[in-house]
Amino acid sequence: MPWLDEFITIALVHLVAVASPGPDFAVVVRNSVAYGRKIAMWTSVGIGLGILLHVAYSLVGLSVVIKTTPWLYAAISYLAAAYLLYLAYGAIRSGPNNRQSVNQNELQQGKSDDAISLKKALWMGFLTNGLNPKATLFFLSLFTAIISVETPLSVKTFYGVYLAFATGAWFCFLSFLLSTNKVATLIGTKGYWLDRIMGVLLIGLAAKLVWT
Repeated sequence: MPWLDEFITIALVHLVAVASPGPDFAVVVRNSVAYGRKIAMWTSVGIGLGILLHVAYSLVGLSVVIKTTPWLYAAISYLAAAYLLYLAYGAIRSGPNNRQSVNQNELQQGKSDDAISLKKALWMGFLTNGLNPKATLFFLSLFTAIISVETPLSVKTFYGVYLAFATGAWFCFLSFLLSTNKVATLIGTKGYWLDRIMGVLLIGLAAKLVWT
């Protein structure tokens, strides 16, 4: 396979990037703690679909346009920061009478009166990733420094589909781990503190977007 070395490089770089704490990580942890496994899984699927957005505009060269147009890049950054602050507001407001007061089985299955809809969870993941300008920089680097200009469009498309699937699978795995019996027991009735910590992290990430 002539593109195998290139694919392995992309897979390794992506593994490092997706494992690093960021907005996607914070949102998945927050939704897993606040609403349970099912909602977190759908959030993870949304994050994976958000990758396809970055792949699509990278394939046609729009990532370069975004990066080299200061006002457009700044607008995306501010929009992303505003959305992260919106998510942080809901996380910080979590209290002992919120989602974490339910029993362990409900924490795993995501069955609670205040749980968000699956559609909203999907969109939350999609927007968190799709509006992340850091992801724009990642795919800009990917399609300019790692992927050869001679690589066929069909192969590049395969890379994109793989990255979307791998990202969604990683966060689904994280969602599963956070809702296993031991972790659910550990979270218990004090899980809202982790929710608040994720809220603070989201604020920090939003500030970093605006600052940089």
